[in-house]
Amino acid sequence: MTSSPLSGLTVIDLASVGPAARTSRWLADFGARVIKVGPPPQQSGVQIVPPFYAYGGHRGMERAQLDLKAAEGRDAFLKLASLADVVIESFRPGVVDRLGIGFHNVRAVKSDIVYCSTTGYGQTGPKSQWAGHDINYLAVGGYLHCSGRGAHGGPALPGATVADSAAGGMHAVMSILAAVVYRQNTGEAQHLDVAVADGVIALMSLYIDEYLATGTVPEPGHNILTGRYACYGLYRCHDDRWVAVGAIEPRFYANLCTALGCEQWLDHQLDDAVQDEIRGAFATAFAGRTMADWVEILAPADTCVSPVATVPELVEDEQYRARDTIITAHRPQDPAFEQVGFPLAGMAHDQAAPVIRDATLTDTDALLAEAGYDAEAIAALIARGVAA
Repeated sequence: MTSSPLSGLTVIDLASVGPAARTSRWLADFGARVIKVGPPPQQSGVQIVPPFYAYGGHRGMERAQLDLKAAEGRDAFLKLASLADVVIESFRPGVVDRLGIGFHNVRAVKSDIVYCSTTGYGQTGPKSQWAGHDINYLAVGGYLHCSGRGAHGGPALPGATVADSAAGGMHAVMSILAAVVYRQNTGEAQHLDVAVADGVIALMSLYIDEYLATGTVPEPGHNILTGRYACYGLYRCHDDRWVAVGAIEPRFYANLCTALGCEQWLDHQLDDAVQDEIRGAFATAFAGRTMADWVEILAPADTCVSPVATVPELVEDEQYRARDTIITAHRPQDPAFEQVGFPLAGMAHDQAAPVIRDATLTDTDALLAEAGYDAEAIAALIARGVAA
């Protein structure tokens, strides 16, 4: 690609971790210029500092450190914001307004700003001030209740931060891009109220709509996608590894039964009366070979069978390698290492290998100069600890 889809879009991100940090990561990978704004060193406890590898090591981003509680720091931020297209923040509702950097403050200096507030429960409502993390949003949104059960009989912990990434980060990316298109058509600013809990509702809409329309209560085993039928589930193999089976369509189910030597169940895919027997037959068959053996036999045979891969396995998987989803990055004075690259459609795969800078390095001087400060004014802000 000669240019990235979001080239020319400038984003300021006030978050260090969580959904907002995922949002700016993906926007940067689509080509946006991202400026991370955090507190100066003397306020190092204000924000969580993620490990060097998290969020792509903030590759390709610029950094500024400003004391937003100081009037001069607030003014410096607003001058930077006047040059931006998008501002992302993840404070609790009301905090940015108290700091003087909220939507209305930024709109006063940038009339068409897209201002994205990401919180757990949103800017309004009786739970808006609740603290939370990924597990909490998955809990209130019904995701955990509809998921499989752990050894203790209760909902199992998810293996990924689904709420932070999909219900929060991707939610915010979609909303921001929609707002950018709207601004191009109207010239108007927008304040986006991105609630992660709302995003979970969007992810759960298939089941929620089912309940609202039919009264059926979604839970583990209530329909084909939650384990009601043997054709959709997980099976242990001879080597104690697992395969995932998603043979929903009748022809895939027929192929699976034939390959497993379970032809007696060909006409009983959705027969509730015999699902335990089918599961038992499938379990016995899968237990006879290793995971690798079954994947070699079944995966290319239109059975919708795949291995339950570990992270070390997936990063070496020939499919992901063929699609350049893993890239090499560099840290000064350290050996090169690999990280997830640009896996989403539309991201430029031909970007140079990123260099992950020391987190203590900033671009504050250059950014403030771009915002109109002269060298003397910048030096004074740094000397007073307002900038670093």
